[in-house]
Amino acid sequence: MATKFIEKVVVLATGGTIAGSAASVMDNIGYTAAQVGVSQLLAAVPGLNQVLAGRTLVAEQVAQIDSKDMSSGVWRQLALRVSHHLAQDDVTGIVITHGTDTLEETAYFLHAVLPAQQLAAKPVVLTCAMRPAFSLAPDGPQNIRDAVVVATTTGACGVLAVCAGTVHAAVHVQKVHTYQLDAFSSGDAGPVAYVEASAVRLVQNWPPAPVNRASSAIEIVALVRQWPRVEIVMNYAGAGGALVDALLAPVAAADPQGQTDPPLASASPLRGLVVAGTGNGTIHQDLEAALRRARALGVRVVRSTRCAEGRVLATDSSEFEDSEGLSPVKARVALMLELMQA
Repeated sequence: MATKFIEKVVVLATGGTIAGSAASVMDNIGYTAAQVGVSQLLAAVPGLNQVLAGRTLVAEQVAQIDSKDMSSGVWRQLALRVSHHLAQDDVTGIVITHGTDTLEETAYFLHAVLPAQQLAAKPVVLTCAMRPAFSLAPDGPQNIRDAVVVATTTGACGVLAVCAGTVHAAVHVQKVHTYQLDAFSSGDAGPVAYVEASAVRLVQNWPPAPVNRASSAIEIVALVRQWPRVEIVMNYAGAGGALVDALLAPVAAADPQGQTDPPLASASPLRGLVVAGTGNGTIHQDLEAALRRARALGVRVVRSTRCAEGRVLATDSSEFEDSEGLSPVKARVALMLELMQA
């Protein structure tokens, strides 16, 4: 006879505004992020036991940082903890509390590295807040409650983000406002679902796990200590190549065909560049010339767009590979992982 177990929802906390505090309850801007522990956050969520419906809530403080300071080390630790919990039979879903500034990057990173078989079976739900925990009217408690609703919804799967009652897929979610509570959008892809009266109204299929990535992605992330350096440059009126050339200096110095001195041992050579192009990924001719120099030195160049909606459509004359619909910051994550696996 199979052993019965009590199902669990795991909450992994990383800090952010949702865990922030300020000197005044009226201050929703001049606060300090990442001050409140996960147990205190969860205690402030009304009706959480009702949503859990007999499930156990397990909380873990993975990090306590302002998400503007997100690092590869925190990403590594978070991915490993998420994968560990997803592998447990009694875990039905995972909620991650996170800052809003880099939530979209963390969401895409987890989407790209977590084992596909895990994401196909259970949801990983990131949530956040635009107001600190002790605000006069904090939005964090409702967002956490909504995230738990999604994490316990039958059939839910993939990496998702929940904010202001809207459920977004990791590939499409993007922060689009500096202070409004409903700060995220999925652009022309649209949201996956809405949380209404403690229930999920699905408007699209749950997001599928990536099908074209190595199954060993998370193992590689666990082992590699120095991640490939990938930078983002932007196209604009009058853009030139000086920034790219400055980034290339250590690469050129390490070129065995050159006569220059090698770079300092502490320098991290540039491995990739993502260009946030104008419109359909267009690039100023001076910047384009610098990118050609980068490619000649072995630096991968990926073309994205600074537009909030739409994707770069390749043409027969496209010189650089495109980001396959990813925003510049997500294209950077994808390129880092690709270079890491190579």
